Amino acid sequence: MNKRVSASILVLFLVWGCSLLPKKEQKPAITPRNHAIIFIDKTQSVNVNKAFVAQKYQQAIRDLVQENIRQRGDQLEIYFIHENTSKARALSLTCQAELENTQNLSPTDQEAARTVFDMALKRQHALFLNQSLAKLNLQNEGVSNQMTDIWASLPIIAKAAADDAQVNVYYLSDMIESVSGAGRRDFHVRAPQDNAQAQEWAKTDAKKLQENSLNAAQIKIFLPFEATASTRQNNPTVTHYWQTLLQELGAATVEER
Repeated sequence: MNKRVSASILVLFLVWGCSLLPKKEQKPAITPRNHAIIFIDKTQSVNVNKAFVAQKYQQAIRDLVQENIRQRGDQLEIYFIHENTSKARALSLTCQAELENTQNLSPTDQEAARTVFDMALKRQHALFLNQSLAKLNLQNEGVSNQMTDIWASLPIIAKAAADDAQVNVYYLSDMIESVSGAGRRDFHVRAPQDNAQAQEWAKTDAKKLQENSLNAAQIKIFLPFEATASTRQNNPTVTHYWQTLLQELGAATVEER
């Protein structure tokens, strides 16, 4: 047997041997879990019983539940904005619906597993939605409705953003920061006069609040104002202040809705 034939036989044995080795099972790609945080304004200046506000905020909650709650481990939290925002967590839910690994299942069994998962997820959506709407409709008749501490929401976002989840934040508020005392902002007493001043204030405040890294959180602000609202009600310089401040602290996007 010549050397060329021997080499060919050796290659065949190697190929045959490799084919007998157990194949590594490929793990399905893991989608990063979502962590949604809703801040609902419970101060005097926001009336969730008003038809326009109720419809807008209810729809916002319906949409965000659908967008964020998609797999086991997705989380939704609700905090009330008022005088004591940092200690006002009103709801914390974690999705329990889980799709089993269908990689080695037949097409029929894969479809059945998907159907079971879809039904479980639908039940989770209903649970999250009903409990969130119940929190939206709660009235705050206590003295905490006199002040609006939105700054206190920043450590909450920063803590969530330090985790490995995608953090999506929703403010259902007029965003009128109103806290008395040295070094605080009270936009009822004094709001920014123009965008330049709003930007200056935001950058100054960002330096004081820089320990709150928002780490690419995505933020949406749902203002309770109709399109016909005056600039005295819906002051665009206030919105500009928040857009600047949140981006200075590391938010990936800040959208007004």
